[in-house]
Amino acid sequence: MLTDSHGRRFEYLRLSVDDACNFRCLYCLPKGFVKTDEEPPLSVEEARRLVTAFAAMGFWKVRLTGGEPTTRQDIVELASAVASVEGIRKVALSTNGYRLKELAAPLSRAGVSAVNVSVDSLIPERFAEITGHNRLHDALKAVDECIDLGLDAKVNVVLLKDKNDDELAAFMEYAKPRKISVRFIELMPTADNADFFAERHLKSAAIVPPLLAAGWTERERAPGSGPARVFGHPQYKGTLGLIAPYEKNFCDHCNRLRVTSRGRLRLCLFAEGEFSLRPWLQRDEQSRELQKVVTDLVVKKEISHYLDQGRLGDTKHFASMGG
Repeated sequence: MLTDSHGRRFEYLRLSVDDACNFRCLYCLPKGFVKTDEEPPLSVEEARRLVTAFAAMGFWKVRLTGGEPTTRQDIVELASAVASVEGIRKVALSTNGYRLKELAAPLSRAGVSAVNVSVDSLIPERFAEITGHNRLHDALKAVDECIDLGLDAKVNVVLLKDKNDDELAAFMEYAKPRKISVRFIELMPTADNADFFAERHLKSAAIVPPLLAAGWTERERAPGSGPARVFGHPQYKGTLGLIAPYEKNFCDHCNRLRVTSRGRLRLCLFAEGEFSLRPWLQRDEQSRELQKVVTDLVVKKEISHYLDQGRLGDTKHFASMGG
């Protein structure tokens, strides 16, 4: 298994398949997506070769991200190619839910077994304000479709101070009858959202006391789950989770690497610089060379991000690499 110089073992690949996104979320792309890179995203074959090399290094979980991955017309073919790689046991998809209802069944047949859907509010007007689209009904219908298909379904909620932080009880009720995980994600800073971050950042620790008071208890981390804290309740089918990048020792549980839609390895969400792997994705026989390149690069991975020191890396917005 691939290990860095700090003893962390990596088994989870987050692969962006396109940096385009059709939403205009306030914390990411408030003015909408603007294409800045003329290089095309990885082809299906390039993605398959990439995942094959990572699987040979012990990676068993792949998450397809964006931008918005369903903007790719060949997303089902791409998911099938990734799921067919020997050693890959779980393929997940992160999406805004825009096209998910129509794609859920084909993606499931292609081998996708888990889906994360962004739902930043359960109030339609707020959802539209945050995302730029009046699509809450579609997103929630898509989540229910995924549950009916037996997919591991999660709902991601970016916590926004004075914007959606009063909806904890509503999300609890949403999780009560559904086998689902609702994840509250602490707002993270990027080069483009400094003012918004200063205005809307709320530490996720603020919602722990209300959770505990309502009878929720923290559970042990599941294999491959990374740094999320998960809470369960005996009267609820669903779980609630927290992703808190400012929490002490958050990076101790890092088990993932990220590759952008153009095949560039980023060692951390908040790293500076990225390393193109595309030259080693043109032929199947380059797999061993690619593994050597990745192994050498991972040694350079730092022990932590440095958000508490104001170092944000050089990512302008998360749509460029899937968060």
